[in-house]
Amino acid sequence: MKCGLEIHVQLETDSKLFCDCHTNYQDAPANTNICHVCLNQPGAKPFPTNENALEGALKIAMMLDCKIADDVTYFMRKHYNYPDLPSGYQRTSVPIGYEGDLNGVRIREVHMEEDPGQYKPDLGIVDFNRSGIPLIEIVTEPDMKSPEEARAFLRELIRVLEYSGDARGEGTMRADVNISLEGGKRVEIKNINSIKGAYKALKFEMVRQKNLLKRGVEITQETRAFLEAQMITVSMRLKEGAEDYRFIPDPDLPPMQAKEEQVEGIREKMPEPPHIKVKRFMEQYNIAEEPAKVLTSELELADTFEEVVKSVDPQFAALWMRDELKRVLYYNKISFDESGITPQQVIELLKMVQKKEVTTKVGQRIIENMPNSSKSPKEIAEKMGLIGIVNEDEVIQAAQKVIDENPEAVADYHEGKSAALNFLVGQVMRFTRGKAEPGRTVEFLKEML
Repeated sequence: MKCGLEIHVQLETDSKLFCDCHTNYQDAPANTNICHVCLNQPGAKPFPTNENALEGALKIAMMLDCKIADDVTYFMRKHYNYPDLPSGYQRTSVPIGYEGDLNGVRIREVHMEEDPGQYKPDLGIVDFNRSGIPLIEIVTEPDMKSPEEARAFLRELIRVLEYSGDARGEGTMRADVNISLEGGKRVEIKNINSIKGAYKALKFEMVRQKNLLKRGVEITQETRAFLEAQMITVSMRLKEGAEDYRFIPDPDLPPMQAKEEQVEGIREKMPEPPHIKVKRFMEQYNIAEEPAKVLTSELELADTFEEVVKSVDPQFAALWMRDELKRVLYYNKISFDESGITPQQVIELLKMVQKKEVTTKVGQRIIENMPNSSKSPKEIAEKMGLIGIVNEDEVIQAAQKVIDENPEAVADYHEGKSAALNFLVGQVMRFTRGKAEPGRTVEFLKEML
C-alpha cells in the first residue's frame, strides 16, 4: 500500500483572505458574513492578500521543516464548477514551502487557498459565510504504508498545527486521501473530516482494492467519496488531472515575495514543534518516549513541565503529570489550558508528596480538586483534613479493626483470592482518610493475616 495525503485546515484570522468580512462563519446567520468580493460580483476586485494568513502559513511551513520559496509567490485560478464556488474558480497559491518532513513523512509542499462556501445538496442551498476564509493545504509524498501510519501522521500534524497557534485544528480539517496497492492505480478519496474518518476510509479502500485485484479486476483511477455514516467509499468521477483545472495566474492579485528578514523574524518567534520537543525532552530530562509525547500533547502542558522541573526531579514530575494530571484532565473533559492549573500549584503538590507531608493517595485526591481552583494544594488538603501521614501504630490499629470487622474478606484471602486483600487495604485507607502509606499498609495486613 502507498498512501499520500492532502490536508486542508483553516487559518486562524479575523478576516478573510481577500476581503475584510469576518471569519466567524459557524455562529453567524447564513449568508451574512459576505460582501461583493466573497461572492465575486461583477466588477469586484479582491483586496491584497491577508498578511496575517500569509505569516501563519509561512510559520506552519517552517514548523514542518520546509524550505521557503525565495522566488515570487502568486495565486492561480483553479477552474471548476460547483454551487459553492460563485466565481467558477478557486484561488490557490503556488507553493510557499516545499521539501519538508514530519517524523519521516516527506512534505511535498505547503500552499494557501480560499475556502469555498458550504453546499447542502439535500436541501439545494448554499451558505457563503465560509467563502474566502484562508486555508492552508499540506501535501505529503506517498510515504505511508498502512492506515495506522496515516493516522499517526495526522495526529502528529494536528499537534504541530495547534502548537503554531495559527490554525483552527482538527475541527476544520478536510483531507483528501490518495491510496494505491501494488499492481493497481491511484484512487483519491474525498469528504474526510476527521482523523478517525481517514483511518476508516483507508481500511475500507484497502480491502476493496485488494479484493478487486484478487479477482483480476483492474483498479480504475478515480475520485471516490467517503460516506462516514456507512464507513464506505463510493465512486464520484474519473480522476481529473491538473490540466482539467485550466490553472492560470490570477491577474487581480499582486505577486508576493517572502523576504529573508521576514522569514527569520517568524522563525525566531515560532514555538518549538512538538516532534522536536519530544526528542529534546527524552535527551534533556532522561524520560521515555511515551511520557514525553503525553507531556508535549499541549504546548501549555509542555511549558508547565519545563517550569516544574526547575524545582522538582524531572522523572518524578513526568510520572505525576503523565498519569495523575492527565487522568484528571481526561475525566473532566478539559485541556490543561482550560484547567487553570498553574506551575506553582503543581510544584507545591509534588513537593508535599516528596517530603511525605501527604501520601500518594492523598496527593491524588488533592490533584482531583485543583482544576479551576484558586486555592493552593496545601489549602485544599487542609480544608479536606488530609494533611499529615499517620504513624505505623495507627495503621496497625486500623488494620486490626478492618480484619475484625470483615471475616468474609479474611476467609477469601486465606482461600487465595487476591481481590480480598485489595478490599482490606481500601478499608484501612478509608479509616485513615488516605493518610496511611499503601505499601506499608499491605505489608502490615499480610503479616497480620
